[in-house]
Amino acid sequence: MKTKYLLPLFAFAWLAETALAADGIPARGYAMFAKDGQFQPYEFQRHAVGDNDVLIEILYSGICHSDIHMVRGDWSPARYPMVPGHEIAGRVTQVGKNVTKFRVGDTAGVGCMVNSCGVCDQCKAGQEQYCEKGATLTYASRDQRHGGEITQGGYSDKIVVTESFAIKIPEKAELDKVAPLLCAGVTTYSPLRFTKVGPGDEVAVAGFGGLGHMALQYAVSFGAKVTVFDITENKRADALKLGAVRYVNVNNPDELKGLNGKFRVILSTIPANYDPMLYLRMLQQDGEMVVLGLPAAKDAPSLNILALAFTPRRKIYGSQIGGIRETQEALNYSVEHRLYPQVEIIPIQKLDEAYARVVSGDVKFRYVIDMKSLK
Repeated sequence: MKTKYLLPLFAFAWLAETALAADGIPARGYAMFAKDGQFQPYEFQRHAVGDNDVLIEILYSGICHSDIHMVRGDWSPARYPMVPGHEIAGRVTQVGKNVTKFRVGDTAGVGCMVNSCGVCDQCKAGQEQYCEKGATLTYASRDQRHGGEITQGGYSDKIVVTESFAIKIPEKAELDKVAPLLCAGVTTYSPLRFTKVGPGDEVAVAGFGGLGHMALQYAVSFGAKVTVFDITENKRADALKLGAVRYVNVNNPDELKGLNGKFRVILSTIPANYDPMLYLRMLQQDGEMVVLGLPAAKDAPSLNILALAFTPRRKIYGSQIGGIRETQEALNYSVEHRLYPQVEIIPIQKLDEAYARVVSGDVKFRYVIDMKSLK
């Protein structure tokens, strides 16, 4: 009698284990477990590859300043454990049965989003980042299409994403430099296209880091005359080498003279507290200032309404990354014109050191993690 009932119990256990494996894909990465902690190895589950999904082996993952804000809870309470990373480049290793955009072996990328509602006006217009129901971000976001699981990002060995949110990476792309284009690239490309920057336009880039050095390259490629603003001297030569007509150290008051009313477009990529009016006064009448850099909430700048009233007909507004179509456009343009970020490739074990150097501004200009170091 005991033997009669023992076999079904073993069979049940085997079936349960098989079902659990089918429900998820084991993944490994590095996660932050507390606001003031350090990165630690972390094993977790990706959801299974669905009919419209692709499984991507992550080869490179960029480090964005917003990753640091997220793990530190600078904008809102953080969810731990958190695997950051929304600049992802890799290779497709599995495709769902309905997938037509990718084949196994293709190179593919993932940017800042992995899902959206798909039916609101913003999504239909190709602006998924402004999804009226809230886009699902690549990490630290609740994915309503997969049971409300909390997404985990690119500091890991693999990711599962619907094909419509994966970006095709051209074969001739320099893969170790591609990942930052999926955030820093499209974030600066998009507003330059929106403002129709073209030959002869006077453009300023405030803040010369990961975003700023891509904004400079794009604006120069569109024919603009670009002035770069920063607070140090050690980036002057880099800015001029990449095509800036002028570099202004804002800590040297003499360099700011004669610039009021000069620029048609200013992109602010500054991730710290600063005086927006300094730059608004430099706009031409009817000029546009686009805010891209996001400081911690406690350091967020504010506008003096009285000063704004006496700086008439200057526009200031924000912009967030780009939709999937525009991200693909930005990537294709970058690869075709060989506009890549300047990167330093690091092993994943140096994450804490890299974060400290990003915060201090001691990086030119983007760290990229080589995921081979995870093995």
